[in-house]
Amino acid sequence: MPKAKGKTRRQKFGYNVNRKRLNRNARRKAAPRIECSHIRHAWDHTKSVRQNLAEMGLAMDPNKAVPLRKRKVKAMEVDMVERPKDLVRKPYVLNDLEAEASLPEKKGNTLSRDLIEYVQYMVANHGEDYKAMARDEKNYYQDTPKQIRNKVNVYKRFYPTEWQTFIDSLQNKKMEVD
Repeated sequence: MPKAKGKTRRQKFGYNVNRKRLNRNARRKAAPRIECSHIRHAWDHTKSVRQNLAEMGLAMDPNKAVPLRKRKVKAMEVDMVERPKDLVRKPYVLNDLEAEASLPEKKGNTLSRDLIEYVQYMVANHGEDYKAMARDEKNYYQDTPKQIRNKVNVYKRFYPTEWQTFIDSLQNKKMEVD
C-alpha cells in the first residue's frame, strides 16, 4: 500500500556524527559477546579468533590440537618434523580457567520456605502416619499420602542436618511432655 502524500521526511546528513567511532561500535556490537570473563578481558579486537586463542594457550580446533594417531603407517624418526609451538603470551587466562574449573560445584537445590514449614508441621503433628497427613486440614493441595511422603523425603535429602535437628527437637519435646 503506498504511503500518503507528504508524509515522508527528507533524509538529512548528520555532519556532527563521528563515523569512525560509529562504525567501530557497530562492529563491536555485531561481534558475539564472550561469556567467559577471563577470555573477554584478554581479548584483542584487532586480532583474529585463532590468534587470540593461540596467545591464551587455547585451541581453536581440538581435532588439530590433539590429532589422532594413525595405526597403519609408522613414520620414521627422520620423517617426524615437529612444528613449532605457538608462543603463549597470556598464560594467566589458562591459569584462571583451570583454577575456576577446579572449584567445587555449588549446590543449587533449595526448597521453598512454605514447603519446609508444611513438612515440619505434618511431621510434628502426625509423625510417620502419611494417611493422617493426607486427611489433615492444612493439606491445602490435597496431596496423597505418597506425594506427602515424597515431599518429606525430598526435605530429608536436601537438608539432612536441619532434618536431624528437627527430629531431635521433637524427641526432646516428647520427653518433656512424658
